[in-house]
Amino acid sequence: MEHSPFDTWGPVSLSAPAKRELPTVPAEIGLVLEDAESGWVGAVTRIEKSGGMHVMSLEDRRGRTRSFQLGFGFLVDGRPVRVGPPALPSAPAAPARTASGSVRVEGQRAQVAKASRVWVEGKHDAELVEKVWGDDLRVEGIVVEPLHGVDDLAAAIADFGPGPDRKLGVLVDHLVEGSKESRIAAAAMAAPGAAGNVLIVGHPYVDVWQAIRPSVLGIPAWPSVPRGTDWKTGVVAAFGWPHETAEDLGLAWQRLLGRVRTYADLEPALLGRVEEVIDFLTA
Repeated sequence: MEHSPFDTWGPVSLSAPAKRELPTVPAEIGLVLEDAESGWVGAVTRIEKSGGMHVMSLEDRRGRTRSFQLGFGFLVDGRPVRVGPPALPSAPAAPARTASGSVRVEGQRAQVAKASRVWVEGKHDAELVEKVWGDDLRVEGIVVEPLHGVDDLAAAIADFGPGPDRKLGVLVDHLVEGSKESRIAAAAMAAPGAAGNVLIVGHPYVDVWQAIRPSVLGIPAWPSVPRGTDWKTGVVAAFGWPHETAEDLGLAWQRLLGRVRTYADLEPALLGRVEEVIDFLTA
């Protein structure tokens, strides 16, 4: 008697030879599954109980969704599993470390904001720094502010009036040798009071989006965008997501940011520079 290749997905018949029991994986938001029958691959975005059974929605990399009943017939990293109901909620224990990997300070309130600041280029940079280093910065009383571009960085530093008790740490995109940004940074350090009180560092990426590890997003590498095409627009278009408006790009960023949980989801080239800025402001 021939057996279907899908025999291993369901409960074992008592009359059949004993087969290896499949591991059960609880359904949870963000879990990436492949439906063995249709080949649909997507992340779990919703789980609900309907008609006495659990149903989940899987969203693929193009933003399309399909609903599936929990149970047999799924793969995780190529291995067959049974998808079970979500684990019962329990009182979460406070993590010993923050998202940045530093030891969490228990029971300490955020300090009143100090005069020193972290400046980043834009809103997305600020949101990413806040998500990973926010706990640390609140303990230190350091505020992150977006500059919305660094073309007038020297003037902005002069207006800020840096000094020993009023320091600035500036994080710049695409700060590589010979770039426009490197020339702007050099000129800015000539601003009054900048020496010893301002630290300008940067990462090599065109945009802070690239500081998210591709593996966190389930891709081998960030898409290549042709010259003359706005980088963010080109990336979102390559993902197959809506990209015509600023709102589309903002929603795309929120989807990307949602995949970041800790410092381990970011590239070392960004991690080191942010830590350097925090050390400079809190030394």
